[in-house]
Amino acid sequence: MRALPVLSALLLALGGCGGQAGDTPREPPLVAAAAAKPARFVERIDAVGTALANEQVTLAAPVTERITRLNFSDGGYVRAGQVIAELARGQEAATLADAKARQTEAQQQLRRLEELRRRGFATRSAVDSQTALASSAAAQAQEAQATIGDRVVRAPFSGFVSLRMISTGAVVAAGTEIATISDTSRIKLDFAVPETLLSTLAEGQAIQAVAAAFPGQPFNGTIATIDAVVNAQSRAVTVRAILPNRDGRLKPGMLLTVTIEAQPREALSVPELAVVGDGEQNFVFVIGADNVAKRVKVRTGGRQNGVVEILEGLKPGQRVVTEGVVKISDGMKVRLAGAPR
Repeated sequence: MRALPVLSALLLALGGCGGQAGDTPREPPLVAAAAAKPARFVERIDAVGTALANEQVTLAAPVTERITRLNFSDGGYVRAGQVIAELARGQEAATLADAKARQTEAQQQLRRLEELRRRGFATRSAVDSQTALASSAAAQAQEAQATIGDRVVRAPFSGFVSLRMISTGAVVAAGTEIATISDTSRIKLDFAVPETLLSTLAEGQAIQAVAAAFPGQPFNGTIATIDAVVNAQSRAVTVRAILPNRDGRLKPGMLLTVTIEAQPREALSVPELAVVGDGEQNFVFVIGADNVAKRVKVRTGGRQNGVVEILEGLKPGQRVVTEGVVKISDGMKVRLAGAPR
């Protein structure tokens, strides 16, 4: 019977210890925080474009004739006005010589008649008739000279010539390609942009292009022209940019990836992990001086480089929870990582 009072005392003692352990307060959750601060935001437009030569022309034989001379090498550089090819012109040269002789004879006869008319031995109609003959002879000489000029093919501008596909002595038909000349001192880059982004584009706007042949080496240029017509099928507009190409690395026909940064701006930002979505609304937890987290509604904008643009709801310098948002609720006291305990 004496054991019952002792057992009761032990149970009461143990019950008392358990009550004290249950009353021990829990530590506030540990979170990380960062201050809201300004960041640079842009609207990024990505496209794919094709490189074009600044100027490019395919020179062809103007007449059917034999090639007597080719004055270019594979891939060589030619100057504006340089002779690229010459076609046989023996018959045309003879025709020119005959036309010049007739022109000289007609002009001499005209001078004699004019002298005779001043002396009164020739009529005005005779002089007019000879004047017409002299003019006709001059025109025939000019025609013969032009025919010879057609048999000399010249470069219309400076540039690099294509690979040679014909040889001296070959007889070519009119229209046969002789060479292609490309001015690649700068590159025209054409690419399509959806019509919905037209408002973000402007002439003179900077662009950046990357070629698969030169990864990690961007080429900078500017928008030169925006097509006045939107393609009715694709609902896109063609944009032409100009890229300097002094080192000649870019070639016509290359495929380039284009990036345009539009509407650059400075705006308040927070890390993406700090923003909590609830339906169509977004919130962040702002930490006050007393380390109490307050749930604040914010209006967000763009997202880039791991941060979110904050349009409304925060002020610069306010601390927001960036890690541990799932562990807290509105009005809860928190501990900051790295803060002294």
